[in-house]
Amino acid sequence: MTAPTAPTAQSRTAARIGWALTALIAIFLVFDAVSKLMNVQQVKDATVDLGLRDDMIPVIGVVLLVCLALYLVPRTAFLGAVLLTGYLGGAVLTNWRVDKPLFSTVLFAVYFGIVVWGALYLRDPRVRQVMPLVR
Repeated sequence: MTAPTAPTAQSRTAARIGWALTALIAIFLVFDAVSKLMNVQQVKDATVDLGLRDDMIPVIGVVLLVCLALYLVPRTAFLGAVLLTGYLGGAVLTNWRVDKPLFSTVLFAVYFGIVVWGALYLRDPRVRQVMPLVR
């Protein structure tokens, strides 16, 4: 077994950038979840337009907050990223099913998922070990 090495300046910078991206992700998702939990009329209208029942909105908000909480805790961040990926996949399908614009609306969740994983990749060296960009 090898001794752990001290983090390099490059890995500290990557971690800082990863946490900054994580903070932006968290702000966006907390706003989204809270607007669902507060029963905002625009959210209700948009959800019904997507073909979902309005009684589903608070459940979706709670699921999002749980996924986000898992993502923000370093010990469960990988699980949180996997669960957020599933959540975002549901958003892709829901928007695609009602013929929303592909690149601006349907794929927004894909773009967002890439940022979620990119932030985790930058902030967690274990993820970089499991998924190296270059070998």
